[in-house]
Amino acid sequence: MTHPEPNPTGPLADIVVADLSRVLAGPYAAMLLGDLGATVIKVEHPSGDETREFRPPVRGDESTYFLSANRNKRGIVLDFTDPADLRTVRQIIDRADVVVENFRPGALAKFGLDYPSLAAARPELIYTTITGFGTGAGAGIPGYDLSVQALSGLMSLQGEPDAEPTRAGFALFDVITGLYAVSAILAAVHHRDRTGEGQSLELNLMNAALAAMVNQTTAYAAGGTVPKRMGNEHPSLAPYAPFATADRPLIIAVGNDRQFARLCGVLERADLATDDRFAANANRTRWRDALRAEIEEALAPAGAEHWFERLTAAGVPCAPINDVAGGIAFATRLGLNPVETIGPDAQPTIRHPVEYSRTPPSYRLAPPRLGEHDDEIRAWIATTPRKDSDGQAH
Repeated sequence: MTHPEPNPTGPLADIVVADLSRVLAGPYAAMLLGDLGATVIKVEHPSGDETREFRPPVRGDESTYFLSANRNKRGIVLDFTDPADLRTVRQIIDRADVVVENFRPGALAKFGLDYPSLAAARPELIYTTITGFGTGAGAGIPGYDLSVQALSGLMSLQGEPDAEPTRAGFALFDVITGLYAVSAILAAVHHRDRTGEGQSLELNLMNAALAAMVNQTTAYAAGGTVPKRMGNEHPSLAPYAPFATADRPLIIAVGNDRQFARLCGVLERADLATDDRFAANANRTRWRDALRAEIEEALAPAGAEHWFERLTAAGVPCAPINDVAGGIAFATRLGLNPVETIGPDAQPTIRHPVEYSRTPPSYRLAPPRLGEHDDEIRAWIATTPRKDSDGQAH
């Protein structure tokens, strides 16, 4: 066997990824590469990826957290302290184009699995390291998403002004760091294809968090303004928040004065669009409390779905607040097909979010059971030459 996947397809079908990562940021990045055809080999300690025990919820006896970030991978169990297993992981890396790892900084050096050790023999290797706070002064700080949400300032922006700071409802910065990692890996692959040179890619959740907060971090860096917690209000736009209706809240997200005028028309309150307090966005943000009272009085006779239909037809951004089940149902109703199935058991998985006109993602492999592909991967090693400095197998 010369390839662990017969007849591989997809734009990354010639790429092999050694996924030495665990939990979310690294596994998520490797999964997205696998969706695009890369052969991804997930290397786990005998105790398994920690997320296998992040439960509830479960599907059967498997953690849905683990399932969320590990499709399109083959799995092998290796203990780096065992000489034979260490030799096997090196053989996998010798046949890989990309390594993804998120070990504690410096932990892999003692096994000769750090970038300088590997690049000496494989200068074309693309080696991706993900940490919480970098490999310098922050190397000793455990890199958990919740800690990053706190230290980056995100939590200071979430929640009501008179309540405690609130975390995001999922591991936001793990996911964002995984997405940054994918773009970095693809850029490095392109560079390698042009020059033959690999490189080390270092990402950390802290820098990813500060970059992802975009306007809020730039408000301080460029304007000296420290953003504050405003609940569901927006610091620069109004109306841009939930508003009470006859049954449940409705998000109204007006982004410009034209949309505000259309909102006023649907609410049969054209006078608000010409009121000096509300005609321009800068004034609306100043008079947001008075504007809220006027809008909620106009919304009171009907429910959120009624206003959603009417305002959407008029081109006013708005939305009822769904739970996750409602979100998936809404996307399904729009024909966005948010759920795919994968594997012989038709396991549900959330679809890859990009539509490609020529190279669509594929759903080939359900997330591996612990050590599921040990024998298959060892057979692949035995029949596949290591890659040489040009990135090709020889």
